This record gives sequence, C-alpha cells and structure tokens, in this order.
Amino acid sequence: MPLESFIDVSADSHFPIQNLPFGVFQRKGGKPGVGVAISDLVVDLSVLEELGHFRAPEFQDQKVFSEDSLNKFLALGRPAWRKTREILQRLLSAETPTLRDDAQLRKKVFHTQRDVVMKLPACIGNYTDFYSSYHHAHNVGTMLRGPENALMPNWKWLPVAYHGRASSVVVSGTDVHRPSGQIKSPDAAVPTFGPTKSLDYELEMAFLIGPGNSLGKPVPSDRAIDHIFGFVLMNDWSARDIQAWEYQPLGPFLAKNFCTSISPWVVTLEALEPFRKPLPLQDPEPLPYLRGENDFTFDIHLEAHLQTSAMKAPQIITRTNFQNLYWSVAQQLAHHTVNGCNLKPGDLLASGTISGAREESRGCMLELTWRGANPLKLPNGETRKWLEDGDTLTISGWCQGDGYRIGFGEVAGRIIGSDA
Repeated sequence: MPLESFIDVSADSHFPIQNLPFGVFQRKGGKPGVGVAISDLVVDLSVLEELGHFRAPEFQDQKVFSEDSLNKFLALGRPAWRKTREILQRLLSAETPTLRDDAQLRKKVFHTQRDVVMKLPACIGNYTDFYSSYHHAHNVGTMLRGPENALMPNWKWLPVAYHGRASSVVVSGTDVHRPSGQIKSPDAAVPTFGPTKSLDYELEMAFLIGPGNSLGKPVPSDRAIDHIFGFVLMNDWSARDIQAWEYQPLGPFLAKNFCTSISPWVVTLEALEPFRKPLPLQDPEPLPYLRGENDFTFDIHLEAHLQTSAMKAPQIITRTNFQNLYWSVAQQLAHHTVNGCNLKPGDLLASGTISGAREESRGCMLELTWRGANPLKLPNGETRKWLEDGDTLTISGWCQGDGYRIGFGEVAGRIIGSDA
C-alpha cells in the first residue's frame, strides 16, 4: 500500500507525505521556528516537540525545533533525522488519529504556507561553490579558449570550487540589486566603474552539512553521506563583465558575492532515495580518495523560468537534470575535506551551474546566448542577452514518482536597479 496522508495532496504538489522537507518559518507577530511542508501547509514542529513526540534517544534530550535555524537539528545527525521523518510520517498518515481526529490540535500544528514568511533554513557559516557540470565547463571554456582547450588540465581530476560569501546568501523572494564594479571591455585601454551590463543567473543545487568533521580529519568518500542533510535549489547570480576583468588570477570575487539565492525548503536524502542513480563512469578514473563503491547521483528535473516586467506569464528557458553533474556530492565533500578542512553544521556546498548537452539544457544566460552573441527570443517579441531590471528569474525542480512528486518548491528573485 502506498503511504497516504489524511491531508489532501494533489498529484503535482511538490510536498506529499513522501517528501516532508524542512524549513524555518515565521507567523505574523510570532517567532521563527522549524516546520515541514505537506501540501500547502506547514507543520509546526515546535508544538509537536512540546507535546513530547520527539523524546527518543536519537534526540539526545535536546529541543531543537523552536530554534530560528535548523543548525541544532543538523548537528544531531542521520539517526535523529530518520527518527523525525518516521514520527512525522506516522502522525500525518491517514491511519493515525492523533492529528487527524483532533481539530483543536490541528489548528495549533498546521499553518497555511501563504500565511507565513519563510526564512533561511540554516545559519550558513561557510559557503563553497563547485564547478561540476562537464557541459557547462566545456561551453564556457570553448568561449574563452576554443574547443581544443575547453577544459583546464585539472578539471577531470578534481572537483574545482571556490569559497563564496555566506553573508549574502538570501532566501527565495529577496530582490537582487544590480551590482556595480570595475569593467574593462576588450578594446578599452583602462577599466571603468559602473553597474554590470551582463547580469546572469546560474541554475544550481546545493546541500547543507549536518555533523561536521574535526580540523585535520578528512571525510572519506564512502562516509560523505553521513554528513549531508539535504538539498535546496540555488541561483548563483553572476556579473559576467565584472567577472571577466577581476577573476585573474584568484577567481570570482565581486562578480559573485553580491547575492546568492536559495529555496526555503530542504529536501532530505531519505526523500530522494527512490530517485538515486549510479554515478556514470568517470574517465580518467579518479584518485583513490575520490572513489566510492556505490557512488550516486539523483534524477531531479530542473527548470529555469524568466518573466520580464512586460510579460503576463513566465517562460521556461532552461530544462536540465541533476544527473548532468560529472562530480558527485560525495566526491565534492571528500575533496573539500581531504586536506583536513573542517566543515560545520549549516555549511552550504553548491553544485555549480548544471548544464546538459542540448541547447535548452544550458543553465545560464552566458551559455544560452553564447556570451550575448545569440540573444534569447521571448514569446512577446522581447529579446535578452543578459538579465535586465524588472526581470524575475525562478528555478524549480522535482523528482517524478509513481503518482507523486518529490519537489523543492522554487527559488525566485527579481532584478532591481543598482544603488551605486
């Protein structure tokens, strides 16, 4: 028998009982707290915690759901995460009367999503962005160096990454200020200062770290799963003209650190387990510390939608899949810690732009318009080389099950003018 809830959930909802993603929400006039999503509702876990539903050894006598972030819960590790999921699926099941038959309790426990404000799910102390999509790396390299030298010599040997700015990670719905910086066109003798003219999105996913590792103690690839809580959608906003001038020799700086948007709901590894796929063969074979006996990826459909201020409805401009990543999340985490770097609960590790082999699966404007040479044509007659003020870019994603979806909701941001 498939698992069913007493809550009515449509077949295309991102949040059935098989999902139960975690997030931090706030009611009007109330304090932030931890909840899970089911259908169009938020389950207030602090109420259930006060009633004693999470008094299992896995919780180590801690109360974690009245916090304003998931960090304390993340630190408890996979046994507590699994126990919480087991308890919630039982309480929300159509067969369990605890909530189903108690109208007064349901009023305390359930809130409609439209009546709450979603916050960042975690206090993010550190943020790292990888560069793990072969097709994205090859396309960008082809633009810069030609197809014969598209990939740098190290790309197939290690998961390339840079450390981003955690303080400018924002939750979906936050406006994006057009950044300013130094820009130097190829034919100019000196750079100028001003707002970016090449604002871009990057369709990505990211995962949150649970228990960290001690300084000097690497995490083996086969143990990486013990440190990964779950996934969010991410948009790594990028100023390409600023990036082109500043990135040599140390890489991204002002072109990336002005804003990074993530979705509010964190989908757990347990919810994604039915959609696990073997990691494709890597050539050349990675070094031993990057090899795992059962390394994996996930079948997650991803889309980017663009809506200009003149459009009545958004237009899909990217369709891709998480399986287009060359390096797995386990390899990313193992490489991140192999030198002894210590990760902490709430750290955010991102995939990099996820692009596929087809033109429609390119995950940023840089690729879709081939650095502006082939403008994107929209249904209302407008064109875009890059994102303009008033544009809203939304990323969504889900796994398609048999009669249900495991979804991530969305991450959206609207471009507003520069303050400089």
